[in-house]
Amino acid sequence: MLKQRILTALVLLAILLPATFYSNATPFGVVTLVLLTCAAWEWANLNGFERMAALLTGLVCALLCAGAWYLGMPYVRLGNLWMLVGAFWVIAGAWALRSGVAAWQGFPRVLRLTGGVLLLWAAWLAVMQARVIGVNFLLSVLVLVWAADIGAYFSGRAFGGRIFPNKLAPSISPGKTWEGVMGGMVAVFLVALLWMALESHVDRQSVSIYTRLWMMGTPLLSVGLVFLVAMSVVGDLVESLFKRAAGVKDSSKLLPGHGGVLDRVDALLPTLPLAMMLVSGGLQ
Repeated sequence: MLKQRILTALVLLAILLPATFYSNATPFGVVTLVLLTCAAWEWANLNGFERMAALLTGLVCALLCAGAWYLGMPYVRLGNLWMLVGAFWVIAGAWALRSGVAAWQGFPRVLRLTGGVLLLWAAWLAVMQARVIGVNFLLSVLVLVWAADIGAYFSGRAFGGRIFPNKLAPSISPGKTWEGVMGGMVAVFLVALLWMALESHVDRQSVSIYTRLWMMGTPLLSVGLVFLVAMSVVGDLVESLFKRAAGVKDSSKLLPGHGGVLDRVDALLPTLPLAMMLVSGGLQ
């Protein structure tokens, strides 16, 4: 299992790293479009759609992303769109976690499918626009989510249940704790401070999300980081809820040792559009 995980990670890095650091955003856009097309296919499967319907769902997601690319959407300000997507994630995420598996299963499948595809499309558009802004900005958002996840893992293992007697969401993901969330937030703040210190002399067009928020005011930096970490947790929990409703452990077996694409990007799905929302569309 560990060997599979390592080999899969190496293959993904061999594809993603050159695409990310290429002189323009085109290779990165192609790779991420393929990944989110696969995620849309997984999403249809999770909602009980048959093989052809799932393949068609992936195709529709690919066409939506390609259409947005053709129209030049990654290269223009989309502040209103990010506000809409951000509000939806906050409201719908809170509803899903509060209502639980039973309420989700009672929701019409077609609406579930449609909403999921649109959110995947928005996530692709957000990650593509982040890459257009600059590699430094893109990586700062991705590292924020990874730091929150790693910090939560180690903090949860070390302190889980010692400070807060109740689990975070026991009916959805029994292993997650409030101590883990706090540890993830501490890790992100440490990363932000280090990142800003290292990039203090970088051109404004290539600065990280941390510096962009700091330039808008120290309170916005603090509130923004807490908000993004919280929503990354929401993304993780919401996907866990979907898998529990479907009765599966992983969204698919596409990535040996890692599960599916959705399993790897769940926390990024709300965080990427919300990061773009906080920097007012990003292309400044």
